[in-house]
Amino acid sequence: MASGKLILCATPIGNLEDVTLRLLRVLGEADVVACEDTRRTRKLLSHHGIQVARLVTYNEVNEQRKAPELMQTIQRGSVVALVSDAGMPGLSDPGYRLVRACVEADLVVEVVPGPTAAISALALSGLPPARFVFEGFLPRKKGDRLRRIRELAHEPRTIVCYESPHRIGDALADLNEVLGPRPAALARELTKMHEEVRRGTLPELLEQARVDPPRGEIAIVIGGALERDRDVDPESLAREARVLMDAGLDRRAAMQEVARSAGVPRRAVFDALIDTEKR
Repeated sequence: MASGKLILCATPIGNLEDVTLRLLRVLGEADVVACEDTRRTRKLLSHHGIQVARLVTYNEVNEQRKAPELMQTIQRGSVVALVSDAGMPGLSDPGYRLVRACVEADLVVEVVPGPTAAISALALSGLPPARFVFEGFLPRKKGDRLRRIRELAHEPRTIVCYESPHRIGDALADLNEVLGPRPAALARELTKMHEEVRRGTLPELLEQARVDPPRGEIAIVIGGALERDRDVDPESLAREARVLMDAGLDRRAAMQEVARSAGVPRRAVFDALIDTEKR
């Protein structure tokens, strides 16, 4: 490898045997291997008996400072192999900034494909895989998370996102509140010893998580909005709810009844009422 280039290298998401012959060759031949955590990467290298010329840290803490340095290294003719702790660099992991810098500097960027948790979870979910949207990690704060989920409420494609085991209960509760009983799957610890895929509706997954909290790395796959969900007129929802409230039902009961008959989440009726009240 004489000319400088950046090579994006997908690494195992769990099982260290999930590597390609090309990945092993590239890591062994690269002038620099940039990684999130040297301890994690050394474990992979040791498992496969690979000696690297130089191992440096490139993570979300030092990415802004390190990207220009690595780009200059490539400009001087070195080959830099970029790896994350698991999966493809740049997908919910550091990498985009360096790729963007190399593209703008007209440097060569290559990819060594491999495992990605989002695609693996999608394939295992049993939900339509032909068209999907990847959302990465949902926001940490509840308000931000609810806003993001509402933006996805009318998304017709299958939705894939990541979540922390510490926030999975709150995330499922918010998804259920906004999206209602959508079909979904929760995949955890993919390719590892305790790999598990839970399938059902969002309310069912929420109840399972309360009884048996999932641990480890988690991906959530959610069915897209049905045609009936996307075509419901918010003004009609609000009008029907008001009719029921005028007839004596309390607000919550009215929203539940309209949501049930229209086949939409109760949150859609609530949002419709709020929007019309603001006018």
